[in-house]
Amino acid sequence: MARGERKRRAGPLADAPGPRAPDKAGRGGAGRRREGRVGVGPAAGPRRPGGRGAGDQGPGSAALVALGLALALGLGLGLSWRGILAWQRARRAVTLHPAPLALPPNSSSAAASPDLFWGTYRPHVYFGMKTRSPRAPVTGLMWLQQGATPGTLGQLRHTCEQGDGVGPYGWELHDGVSFGRQRLQDGPLLLTTEFVKRPGGSHGGEWSWRITAEPQSLEGSVSPLLSLFFYVATDGQGTVRPDPGTGGQLKGIDGHTEDLGDFRLVLLPPTNAKGTALKYGSYNVLWMPSPGLQLLTEAVKSRLNRWFQHRPPGGSPERYLGLPVSSQWEGENSQSGHTVRGQVVVQQLTLKIPFRVELVFESGSMGSGESRPGGRLAGSMLSQALDTHAAAFTHRFEETFRLGARGLSSGEQALGRAALSGLLGGIGYFYGQGLVLPDPGDEGPEEPATAPSLFPPAPLFTAVPSRSFFPRGFLWDEGFHQLVVHQWEPRLTREALGHWLGLLNADGWIGREQVLGDEARARVPPPFLVQRAAHANPPSLLLPVMRMLDGGDTADLDFLRTAFPRLQAWFSWLRQSQAGPLPLSYRWRGRDQAAAGLLNPKTLPSGLDDYPRASHPSPDERHLDLRCWVAFGASVLTQLAQKLGETRAETELADLAAKLRDENGLDSLHWAPELGAFADFGNHTGAVRLARGPQGLVRVVGRPPPHLQYVNALGYVSLFPLLLRLLSPDSPHLGPLLDLLADSRQLWSPFGLRSLSASSPLYGQRNSEHDPPYWRGAVWFNVNYLALGALDHYGHLDGPHQAHASQLHTQLRTNLVGNVWRQYRDTGFLWEQYSDQDGHGMGSRPFHGWTSLVLLAMAEDY
Repeated sequence: MARGERKRRAGPLADAPGPRAPDKAGRGGAGRRREGRVGVGPAAGPRRPGGRGAGDQGPGSAALVALGLALALGLGLGLSWRGILAWQRARRAVTLHPAPLALPPNSSSAAASPDLFWGTYRPHVYFGMKTRSPRAPVTGLMWLQQGATPGTLGQLRHTCEQGDGVGPYGWELHDGVSFGRQRLQDGPLLLTTEFVKRPGGSHGGEWSWRITAEPQSLEGSVSPLLSLFFYVATDGQGTVRPDPGTGGQLKGIDGHTEDLGDFRLVLLPPTNAKGTALKYGSYNVLWMPSPGLQLLTEAVKSRLNRWFQHRPPGGSPERYLGLPVSSQWEGENSQSGHTVRGQVVVQQLTLKIPFRVELVFESGSMGSGESRPGGRLAGSMLSQALDTHAAAFTHRFEETFRLGARGLSSGEQALGRAALSGLLGGIGYFYGQGLVLPDPGDEGPEEPATAPSLFPPAPLFTAVPSRSFFPRGFLWDEGFHQLVVHQWEPRLTREALGHWLGLLNADGWIGREQVLGDEARARVPPPFLVQRAAHANPPSLLLPVMRMLDGGDTADLDFLRTAFPRLQAWFSWLRQSQAGPLPLSYRWRGRDQAAAGLLNPKTLPSGLDDYPRASHPSPDERHLDLRCWVAFGASVLTQLAQKLGETRAETELADLAAKLRDENGLDSLHWAPELGAFADFGNHTGAVRLARGPQGLVRVVGRPPPHLQYVNALGYVSLFPLLLRLLSPDSPHLGPLLDLLADSRQLWSPFGLRSLSASSPLYGQRNSEHDPPYWRGAVWFNVNYLALGALDHYGHLDGPHQAHASQLHTQLRTNLVGNVWRQYRDTGFLWEQYSDQDGHGMGSRPFHGWTSLVLLAMAEDY
């Protein structure tokens, strides 16, 4: 998994390489270090929704014009030809592709998609909502256990953090559009967060929240004094203003933004579980300039600087730490009459659990107060709406995936609902500018010395792998995510794929990690903020494209017709930029160099990070998995071109696909007779180890020295011709691959296929002193899912290995699903990876990324 990082925590942005702000000519200015708001300024002017105006040049003509200008300027200044080409590459790296966009103009707006405008699109916070707009107003929840002992203080909770002790938590039900229910366990406290949306008006409708706070156990637990902090914040445009009440309790919060018009948020008085009003609650309020959404937690925490007394009638007073009680503006412009941009209002409610409380967002375009058509979405009306949505979700889930009909237990069905809901609840909407280093070209080093440039401002609607650890977009993860999403809500898949394809640059490259906006940037260590335009990622977005082709949905086909030029440009860039030393061979550019502290240089672009490759990176490498991905991509795009009637493209792609699927050609490049398996090829020796030196662990290379040979690493890469179904059912190599897969001394484990053979010298080995094994033995669900699909495929084809493949499919599915279910039952989480030794969950959690494929495995949907 090409995560770009393994450890926490993010450092200050000031440590990142200095971005170059593009000037009017598109060139980067002098590099300088920045802090805070790089890449999140006001959006550039609107992009055309596709096509070219009468005065526009085609991409080829534009390139010639740009090159001509560069030549004239460069030669006049005495620049070298190499320098001119480098300048042109740098310019193209941050120029958007001219092909028509795959989505209609303003497709994310309230006018175009009103039911998707609001959503839980802030996956990095425990509970919050925002709109799908570049400068979206945001709402959210923080909480603080004041402690069972008066005067004690807990921890302010807001953003999902890997090590903060909260959990298990996650969405139990979430339909991806209008409803969700989540439970969060925080020590003795159990919080249930629910939301439901109601359509209407002209600004994306309305929504209501319900927060229920109760003790984890009725026996022996002391109900702590709990503070809930409900907030609304603007981010660069719009205003919010508290409507004062008495004793710190607000009548409401009024706001206005360009996208929402006038709106009002009302925190209703707390009640018990039956809806009966509670007699007492303590209120505090804060109204201040926005410090930046990424700094909101610390800003609230720093203002919890006074002790107040909670005095319920007939009860003993208790001290609690609170915000101010007054709703006075804390900024400097309170009397100036000027509009202050970027504001936050926080309403703090403090009382003893158990209780429940509701927050209602009301759009000015739907009337005012309780007199609005249909009444206020609160109380019994909210209860009825939540129950109706929950029942509809459960019914639709069974109709879609048929887990009950397949005989799965109620617990396994709950796991399936949580897998889907966690993935849908982890969809985010991001907006900002990425940092890009251009392709240095064949004559340049892999690590160019130039400063990165800013990519144009762009939106991204995408699922994230992990709310706590990876709350941002990952290109090859998203292909697996959308396999699940498409089965539930194809429209969401079209939206996600369209946004990813909107990030295509002029050459056809898409950055493999997308860190867009301040909140996303704050969670990423600075060295990993920059994407390199020479580096690819597996084209897994073509997996859901293949599903869309097979499904025959008219809306899917219409989308693919519009998206085809971008898909074709992306694939063309992949196969040309990653071409290997021999015809029809391919290599992942961007491997780590043979540094002194690395046992085996990593290959982050492949998605398999530390999976063993050639010990000494060189241009002579041939990477098996990449060739298989290109062969798969050529086949999918051939089918798509045929379906769309793109005759010329079909002819070219079909010819490429035939050559890449030729098993003799695959054998000549990647079959290693001495290993009895397919393999990478490169400058390699197995005589490497880490030894303790004065500066820590260093790599020691012994004899035999590295030379060009097949890489003796049996594992996931070895299986790729099988995983992507590139072999014929009577291939002489299918049997040996099935034997390799089924051998418990190699890849088979009771918990799924391990990523690296247990007999490999690098199995379970650290890659450096501070880099534990990642893809060196652990069980990863995405590759196991591909294996399930392949085994099911060959188990239904006549051939000498049909029965063996079918039997392995049944057993592997049992092992995988059984282990994920046991770990979910025992921990409450889906995990990033699983131990091949005892099955326990490892890595980040919750991980509702590609581990959510367990749902499709249970449904036998490949």
